[in-house]
Amino acid sequence: MRYLLPACILGLFLTSCILMPKKDTESTEKIKTMQNGIRRVDWRHHANIYEVNIRQYTPEGTFKAFAAHMPRLKEMGVQVLWFMPITPIAQQNRKGPLGSPYACSDYTAINPEFGTLEDFKQLVKQAHDMGFKVIIDWVANHTGWDHRWTREHPGYYLRDSTGQFQIASGMDDIIELDYANPAMRDDMIKAMQYWVKECDIDGFRCDLAAWVEVDFWEQARPRVDSLKPLFWLGEFDELENPAYGKVFDASYCWKWMHLTKTYYEKQPSLDTLINLLTNYSQLGDSSMRAWFTSNHDENTWNGTEYEKYGDMAPALAVFSATWNGVPLIYSGQELPLKTKRLEFFKKDDIPWTSEKPALHDFYKTLLQLHATHPALAGGDPSVQTFIIPVKNNDKALVYLRKKGDREVLVVLQLDGRKNAVVHLDDARLQGNFKDAFSNETISIDQHRQLNVGAWGYRVLEK
Repeated sequence: MRYLLPACILGLFLTSCILMPKKDTESTEKIKTMQNGIRRVDWRHHANIYEVNIRQYTPEGTFKAFAAHMPRLKEMGVQVLWFMPITPIAQQNRKGPLGSPYACSDYTAINPEFGTLEDFKQLVKQAHDMGFKVIIDWVANHTGWDHRWTREHPGYYLRDSTGQFQIASGMDDIIELDYANPAMRDDMIKAMQYWVKECDIDGFRCDLAAWVEVDFWEQARPRVDSLKPLFWLGEFDELENPAYGKVFDASYCWKWMHLTKTYYEKQPSLDTLINLLTNYSQLGDSSMRAWFTSNHDENTWNGTEYEKYGDMAPALAVFSATWNGVPLIYSGQELPLKTKRLEFFKKDDIPWTSEKPALHDFYKTLLQLHATHPALAGGDPSVQTFIIPVKNNDKALVYLRKKGDREVLVVLQLDGRKNAVVHLDDARLQGNFKDAFSNETISIDQHRQLNVGAWGYRVLEK
């Protein structure tokens, strides 16, 4: 959650050529025990995440109404449903008619706007029966002004110089918790455990994770995971907060998001992107990056992916699903929401129609390929990622992902020239590939040429 947003454009880095690896898994429920005592679910390697904005998803804005969309999302290849905060919203200093879902009034209750606890339990059960995993948004840094702890445990909060509850970084509808208080930490962990016990959720997306001391997450994760091994997605950039990567399974790529916007606007050397990817790769595979072109904050405050990236948006979506990590998609991107920014504090329905969303098959191809192809496993050291040099085209980003004899070759034409040609002059590229979108068989040898349209993409697999 970031109402007052954006970060300045962030810097460039190192040099590059070969990049990273990953891990594929056949047994989805197998668990790995890590050196730090954290158990990580193996299904994370091929996961993809779909962020669900319940308030805006349907005219009803309820769990029951959203359930009608799950068969479509299943067919589209979605595996993990991330629900934005499901807890009730504080009324004091509320923003807009409905308030922010990130201003919680009770960590162990359901927002009545969405339904009841039984409704959510049934939704999770239905999701599990369909093969989905379910994670919920967890807002640990702050609460709303009339959270029940403000009455029951006022000592759980930080205070400003006047002795009042401390407002969280300019967002005046929320107040900050005091992580020096052991009792507060214990109750926070118990609240997280509640949702695992009561609803059998599969993990958490942790809002503003780096605004909370890392030792809290180190304390919390083993205790919550002791009930059931979970998936933990943190809202932080591991390049800026490397210690958090030791606790979380995946993190955000804010630097990439900002740099790609700058690239689209100014089109500097492709090396600026490659250097940043090299830096992310050097973080290793004990954690993963979540790649995205939009989310609830970006869509509302900074613009849709098409407002930010224009014609480059589809190529970046391809990148997000084929680079080392986990792809993340926001509600409505499959329509797509080209110019519509969803309101944050009031009702603003996603304009679904009875027709299949225009990008349904586009995302289906990408999500199913990521979910099933061994060479696209995220965070697997046995998967190699190579940047393929292109001599004749300085705006073509080409990379090969390889696990044994299984490969995925991705070609992204990151400029607007209409009939770009990419010369694949690299000895590592040999054999017959299938185009993931057209199913055409393409034979590639050391001197193969590919035609790629303006801001276009090719995804070839074998």
